[in-house]
Amino acid sequence: MYAKVENNVIVKVNSSLASFNKAAPSWSAEQLAANGIYEVVYDNSNLKNDRFYINGAESFTFASDTVTASYTVAVGKTLDDVNEVDEDGNALLDDSGVQVVTPGLKTNEKNQIKAQAAGLLQSTDWYVVRHAESETAIPANVSTYRAAVRTKSNEMETAIDGAASAEALEALFTYTAGADDVTSRPLGEWPKL
Repeated sequence: MYAKVENNVIVKVNSSLASFNKAAPSWSAEQLAANGIYEVVYDNSNLKNDRFYINGAESFTFASDTVTASYTVAVGKTLDDVNEVDEDGNALLDDSGVQVVTPGLKTNEKNQIKAQAAGLLQSTDWYVVRHAESETAIPANVSTYRAAVRTKSNEMETAIDGAASAEALEALFTYTAGADDVTSRPLGEWPKL
């Protein structure tokens, strides 16, 4: 990203050096600066994981021959579902007369967990179908695995429900290295067959 500065004011920002008419791709930083063009330096200290946060607006400043892009403080996404209302505070209903609900972060994350669990169980679903159709026994290790996946899914969803903030929810998914250099996350891992 580059910025054009005139009279100590940023007048243009663009990702392409070619967007600045006179700038040649082979110009050195000194040649660019002599023509008021600076490569943007990013201050990402306020940026957070956009899975859990709404990042603040980007702004550009020019000081000491440096153009810096920075962001306002990130805000945690809404954790719980929101029943939508109109401007008068009345429940907003869809065409079928059902309350419009915007899912919160917890619901979205739990839906991801449920989808992952369904994906893990899918590879052994045929055992269940075979058992239903022909009463052929499901191998014990498969039954144990399927039960463990469902149990883990429930544990993960309970942990997600217990998060009091976007930061706490993000921490559940964050891998850290332990004393033995094994990485793990508070949410845990899925069982293996």
